[in-house]
Amino acid sequence: DAQLVYAGKTPGGESMGQDEINRRLVELGLQGLNVVRLKGGDPFVFGRGGEEAQALVAAGVPFEVVPGVTAGVAGPAYAGIPATHRDESSAVALITAHEDPAKPESAVDWAALARFPGTLVFYMGVKRLPEVTARLIEEGRPPSEPAAVVERATLPGQRTVRGSLEDIASAAAEAGVKPPAITIVGSVTALSEDLAWIERRPLHGTTVVVTRARAQASGLAQRLRELGADVIETPAIRIQPRPIEGDVARAADEISDYALVCLTSPNAVDLLFDALEARGKDSRALAGVTVAAIGPGSARALAARGIRADVVPERSIGEALVEELAGIEVEGRRVLVARASEARDLVPDALRGRGAQVDVVALYDTVAEPLDPAQLQGIGRADRLTFTSSSTVRYFLEGLRDAGASIPEGRVISIGPVTSDTARELGLAVHREATEHDIDGLVAAVLEDSA
Repeated sequence: DAQLVYAGKTPGGESMGQDEINRRLVELGLQGLNVVRLKGGDPFVFGRGGEEAQALVAAGVPFEVVPGVTAGVAGPAYAGIPATHRDESSAVALITAHEDPAKPESAVDWAALARFPGTLVFYMGVKRLPEVTARLIEEGRPPSEPAAVVERATLPGQRTVRGSLEDIASAAAEAGVKPPAITIVGSVTALSEDLAWIERRPLHGTTVVVTRARAQASGLAQRLRELGADVIETPAIRIQPRPIEGDVARAADEISDYALVCLTSPNAVDLLFDALEARGKDSRALAGVTVAAIGPGSARALAARGIRADVVPERSIGEALVEELAGIEVEGRRVLVARASEARDLVPDALRGRGAQVDVVALYDTVAEPLDPAQLQGIGRADRLTFTSSSTVRYFLEGLRDAGASIPEGRVISIGPVTSDTARELGLAVHREATEHDIDGLVAAVLEDSA
């Protein structure tokens, strides 16, 4: 229930002045509220936290400080540049290249910095980089000394521009480097050739759109981020559970009477067990029942509930499940197919064709999730578009159409043949299809397509 107040400072954009920030902190503190002043980096290293603390002291407002990791250390580290190194540098200086414009003259001792026997790290210095490098060289710093600029350090779009003190400003300008960026001068920057780690991740520099439902998207998004991707979460669908009444309640009550229970998605697994719990039952109700999962993802969801699936096809499609069920006796026996409301009838029709008494119970509906402006902007720069079901394809394209947006040019990666068929029917070119029709397979397909 916390009240959120944006107090950031954006170059050329909306900002809250420092005097106003100080005033708000004092005002809220005097009301006896618990207030967090959240900052990037360390609040007392070029974060103006000291000024805010002084304002609080003057007003008699108690406070505490939680130190952070300053950008001058974190940024270089993410680029594989240690601020100090036993063989290269035993000292580091943190300098702001953006001083208070009201000062009568610069407080930076350029001559002392030129003589400094260690690493120099400049904050907020993109615009002033030509001036900074020129002053250092003028005061005697070697023009050939290694230097680097790290743009958007720790973020998916991070990149490092390397050069010498003499040419780093022109190299950064040619590369179009923009704030936020950190500039490092010193022999340690040469180590980034060997120690750069985040920029070597296989999906670094790749923007991937994840259209999966919000509740399930986080796992896929996290996997892709760990591989270096800039992930745009644009859930095209939302899973809407049906009330535990009518057919859903009846299926839960009579679960032990079924000879076979088929679960066609991880969502179906979770919602069936929610229904069992609501009706006073648990996994023991499935004792003696043959349980089939449409693929490894559904099987893992069952395992998390303490049930090992008896039937799991290698491919997560209805056709493969029908093949796997060929050896299960179903004639004259009750079978439950628990699924989404709009799923294909392939599995229940095949089982009815073999004489089974099939109950098809829709546990949830898949509904459209509208796309907001920020998501649409991210979609426009995507390199890869991932789809995990036919419904994600349909509703994603509907969302674009409703927003008046065009279909992005990113390459389409599909989780399996059914999803691919839907994409093609709706006019998308499918550039790669997962061999294994689950999230692991989808991630592998993105990697293969980016190789």
